[in-house]
Amino acid sequence: MKFAKIDTARKARTGFAEVVFCAGKEDAHLVSIFKRIFEMDGEVFGTRASEAQYALVRQALPQITFDPVSKILKYEKPDKERIGGIVVATAGTADIPVAEEAAQTAEYFGTRVERLYDVGVSGLHRLFDHKEKLAAANCIVAVAGMEGALPSVIGGLVKNPVIAVPTSVGYGANLGGISALLTMINTCANGVTVTNIDNGYGAGYVATQINRLAVGQ
Repeated sequence: MKFAKIDTARKARTGFAEVVFCAGKEDAHLVSIFKRIFEMDGEVFGTRASEAQYALVRQALPQITFDPVSKILKYEKPDKERIGGIVVATAGTADIPVAEEAAQTAEYFGTRVERLYDVGVSGLHRLFDHKEKLAAANCIVAVAGMEGALPSVIGGLVKNPVIAVPTSVGYGANLGGISALLTMINTCANGVTVTNIDNGYGAGYVATQINRLAVGQ
């Protein structure tokens, strides 16, 4: 495979197998990469895929599935054990695509995930209804666009780590997620760390690392 160098030792080295970023890849390259990783691991996970890429990969791997919300293209072993527990929360329903990328990434890597969607600051009572779930989680991924206030609120309620994910959801002054990003970076709540804009995958990955440490793996 001259166009790609699959990192066959990544799982042994880091605990996580290689994941495919699908957007922008040539069709033949994408199919070959998916087939190679599936042959190695018996499963494969891709982010930012399109419907057309799904149709293409499915010809080579009929068992592959596609989620049009998160844009995740994957096949995972059906008997996979999921451990510990994290919460993935969103401010609004428009943030769900990024949240699902985070949640499904964590699940693929063996984490038990609880979803709390549409619990943002415009109706804060909705979040307070789930304080026990938030407190019990090993880690919380808080996904928000607009002004990006949700992670700060959660960070002030719990003792566990909060991973803030700014989304590009919002009107013009949101600046494609920059306003939410700046709010999260400047939070006065302790224990909050921030990913790049719309980076659900990165949040799900780090949340899994935290979750594994919490359960002693």
